[in-house]
Order: sequence, then structure tokens, then C-alpha cells
Amino acid sequence: MTPEQLRALCLEFEASAEEFPFGPGTSVFKVLGKMFALSALDARPLTVNLKCDPDEALRLREEHSAIVPGYHMNKRHWNTVTVSGLPDRMVRELVEDSYDLVVAGLPKAERLRLDRP
Repeated sequence: MTPEQLRALCLEFEASAEEFPFGPGTSVFKVLGKMFALSALDARPLTVNLKCDPDEALRLREEHSAIVPGYHMNKRHWNTVTVSGLPDRMVRELVEDSYDLVVAGLPKAERLRLDRP
């Protein structure tokens, strides 16, 4: 997956937006103001920080060397994923899971607006 494909993937979710609160080199992808992905898209290797259920995060780290505790994040809830170390399909699933987890934490009215009760 290329940086352009990762950006496009993160932006295809409803109400998602790309912001640069940490400077022009770090893309932060948010849904209704809440972060679900963070990546320095010009970094090599390409990595992305994604939110994850704590138990699932531990399991993924044990099974995949390309998934480690979130760099500069709450390591219980965030993973850093080396994109080239996983199949594109799995990266897509992890990004979607992160988005869904963040949406699940939004107030009910906002979840309903996104059509995700």
C-alpha cells in the first residue's frame, strides 16, 4: 500500500478529515474531531498509528512483527502498524476497526448522524 492509497483509505470513511496539528509532515485522520489514524506519509517504512481494543492489540502484536505498541501514544489502546509488513486487506481492516472504535465512543446523536448506532 502506498502513502497515497493509505490517505485515500482513511478519507473514504464518512465524516473523515485530514488535519496537520503536529506540522505539515504528520497527517492526522479524524472523524468528527476525534483521531482514528496518524501517519507521517513520507516516512520510510510507511507506518500508521491506529486505535485498537486493548485485548485485540495484544493479540495482534504477538502474531505480527509489523504491529507494535503505538509510538508516542497510549500503548494500551494504540498500535503502530508497518504497512509493508502486512497484506493490504489486513491494513484496510485495521483502519476500519480503528474508525469504528472511535465512532463507537462518540455521543449517540453523532453516531446516528453517521448511520452507525
